[in-house]
Amino acid sequence: MAAYEIDDEEFQAWAKRVDEKIATDAVKLGIERSARRIKAQSMREVKARTIVDTGHLRRTWHVSGPFIGGTVISLELYNNTEYAPFVENGHRTRGGSGWVEGRFMLRDTIEVLEAQLPSLISPSLRTTLKGLLD
Repeated sequence: MAAYEIDDEEFQAWAKRVDEKIATDAVKLGIERSARRIKAQSMREVKARTIVDTGHLRRTWHVSGPFIGGTVISLELYNNTEYAPFVENGHRTRGGSGWVEGRFMLRDTIEVLEAQLPSLISPSLRTTLKGLLD
């Protein structure tokens, strides 16, 4: 069996720099600020796309999080109104003779937020983490 020696000194130095940057309070603060910005923007976007009859559906949107698991940071945007899924996805009319198209308030909001995400990340977090890729 052949023995190989791998020089990982450069990798270890990079890993140490990454660890030092991630362990700082600046990164934690940047993540918190970014999460607050994304939460606020998601509520603005989804409420703007929600149809208004009585206003109840628009008032019952909620966002919770951030939830951090491994390398994923997520938020939960939801509406617990009983009829919200029917407005979102569409439904049959009474009597079953027709179909009301969905309004896709949540789906469209997610698409818009994905496009806006880079601009919603806190500038201080971008600056702090930029050095990791250099």
